[in-house]
Amino acid sequence: MHNVDLIVTIIVSLGIALVLGLITQKLRFSPIVGYLLAGIIVGPYSPGFVANPDLASQLAEIGVILLMFGLGLQFHLKDLLAVRNIAVPGAILQISGSICAGTLALWLMGYSLTNGILFGIAISVASTVVLLRVLSDNKALHTPTGHCAVGWLVVEDLFTIVILVLMPAVFGNQTSGSNIIWILSATVVKLVLLSLLVLVIGQKVLPALLTYVARTGTRDLFTLAVLVLAIGIAVGAAHFFDVSMALGAFLAGLVVGQSNFGVRAASEALPIRDTFAVLFFVSVGMLFNPMSLLVNWHLILVTIAIVLLVKPAIAVLVVLMFRRPLKMAISIGVALAQVGEFTFMLGTLGMALGVLPEELNSAIIATAIISIMLNPVLYKSINPLLVYLSRHGGSGKTTKLSTETIKEMGNRKNCVILVGYGHVGRTIAPMLLANDAHVTVLEMNIDTVKKIKEMKVHGLYAIHGDATRTDVLTTAGIDTAKAIVIAATTAPTSDIVKATRSLNPRIKVFAYTTFMGNEQALSEAGANIVLSGEGAVATVLSNRILREIQVNIDEGNWKLDIITDEP
Repeated sequence: MHNVDLIVTIIVSLGIALVLGLITQKLRFSPIVGYLLAGIIVGPYSPGFVANPDLASQLAEIGVILLMFGLGLQFHLKDLLAVRNIAVPGAILQISGSICAGTLALWLMGYSLTNGILFGIAISVASTVVLLRVLSDNKALHTPTGHCAVGWLVVEDLFTIVILVLMPAVFGNQTSGSNIIWILSATVVKLVLLSLLVLVIGQKVLPALLTYVARTGTRDLFTLAVLVLAIGIAVGAAHFFDVSMALGAFLAGLVVGQSNFGVRAASEALPIRDTFAVLFFVSVGMLFNPMSLLVNWHLILVTIAIVLLVKPAIAVLVVLMFRRPLKMAISIGVALAQVGEFTFMLGTLGMALGVLPEELNSAIIATAIISIMLNPVLYKSINPLLVYLSRHGGSGKTTKLSTETIKEMGNRKNCVILVGYGHVGRTIAPMLLANDAHVTVLEMNIDTVKKIKEMKVHGLYAIHGDATRTDVLTTAGIDTAKAIVIAATTAPTSDIVKATRSLNPRIKVFAYTTFMGNEQALSEAGANIVLSGEGAVATVLSNRILREIQVNIDEGNWKLDIITDEP
C-alpha cells in the first residue's frame, strides 16, 4: 500500500480548517480561530483522527517562510516613517511594558526569569492579519488611527524578526554566560553578511532572474520562480549562515517587493502563502492540550489579563502621552489587544529550544483564540464607550481657541462646518470661501489642523476634535451654523448626523459616503442631502457610456433601472 500520510494530513487538516473557518467567518470571527480549532481536533490531545505531527510541522515551516516572504513583499519603509514619531516609541514602550508584566507575573508564580521574558515577548506582539481585518471592517484602515496602528505593528514585526533570529543563538547552545557575548557577536556578523548578500547582490540578481522568467510569458514559471526564491533563500540562510529561515524569507521578500515585480509577485505568491499559512495555524492548534484549560486555568487567566487589559492600557497611555485624541488612543489599544502568528512562531520555537514549558504555550494558544474572537466585538464598542465617557465627565481633548478667535468666530455669517479635510474637504472649502462663507474644519488629524492654521486663510478655522461629540460641535458653532458638510470618508457619519440634529434641528446637513448602501441610513438619521461616491461614479460613467455608444438616453436609463433594480 502506498504511503499517503502526507496527502491524508493535508486534506484532512485543510478540510476541517475550511469547515471551521467558514463557521467562524459566518459568526463574524476571524477564520484564524477556525484554523486553530481544526488543529486541536486533529491534534494528539483529542480523540479520533490524529494528523502526522512531523509532516504537519514541516508544512508549517513552509507556511512560516511564505508568511515572512509576504511580510517582506508588503513592507514599505515610508509607511513607518510617516508615523515614526508615535509608532516607533509607542511600540517600544508597549512591548517593554508587556514583557515586564509577563515576566513579573510568571516570576510570582514560580517560573524562571528566562520563561517569563520569553513569555512576555510572545504576548507583546499582535496579529497583523487580525489587526488589518478589524481596521478594514470598521473602515479605519486608511485613517490617521489606521496608519498609526499599522506603523506600530511594523515595529512589532521587526522586533519579532530580531528575536526569532537571536533565540537559536542564545538558547540553542548549552553555553556558559561568558560565551553568550561571543555567540551574539558571531550571530550579528552572520546577519550582516546575509543582509549584504541578499540586499546588495540580490537586488541585482533577483530582479534580473525574474525579468528573464517574465519574458517567457508563462505565468506558471513566474509563480514557480517566486516560490523557489522565497524557500531557497530561506533554507540557504539557515544552512549556510545558521540563522532562522524566517529572516532569509523576509529579506528575499524585501528585495522582490522593492523591484518592479513586487505587485505581481504578491498577487501570484500570496494565495499560495495563505494556504500554507492555514497549515501553520493548524499545526499550532495541534500543540494545544484542552485539558490545560482545567489544569492551568490560572495561567490562562493571567495571560488573558495581560493581553486584554495591560497591553491596551499601555498603548492608550502612550498615545495620550503624545497628545493624540482619546478616540485614537483607545482604538489603537483595542486593535492591539490580541496575539497571533508571530506569537505562535515564538511559542513554537521556545518549546523546541526547551525554554518555554508546554503549559505556557497552551495558555498562549488559548488566549489567542479568545482574544481574536473578542477583538472585533471590542473594537465596535469604542464609540459607545466614548459616548458614555462624554456624558459622565470624560472627554477627548479639542483644540484650545484663543479669545480673539472665539470672538471672530462668534461674529461670522454664513457659517459652514466642514467635517474632514481630505481630498473631498480640500475641494469643498475653497468654493465655500470664494462665495463669502466662513468655514470651520473639524479634523482628527492634528497635523492637518496645524497646516490649516499655518495657512492663515481669512474665514477658514480648524478645530482638532471628534465630530461625534456634542461639546466639540458646540465649540465649532453648531447652534448658529447654516450647514454642516460631512466630508470625511472614514468618519462615523450617522453618529455625527444624530449629534448635529440633537443640537440644531434646523441646520442643513450634507453627508458624503463612499457606498450607496449607506445612503438610506444617513437619510433616516437626519441628513438633508446624501451623496455617495459609488452613486456619483455610476451616474457619470453611465452617461459617458450612453453618449459614446449613442444609445437613446431614455431607453438606456430604462434598461439601467432594470439592471440595477434589486430583487
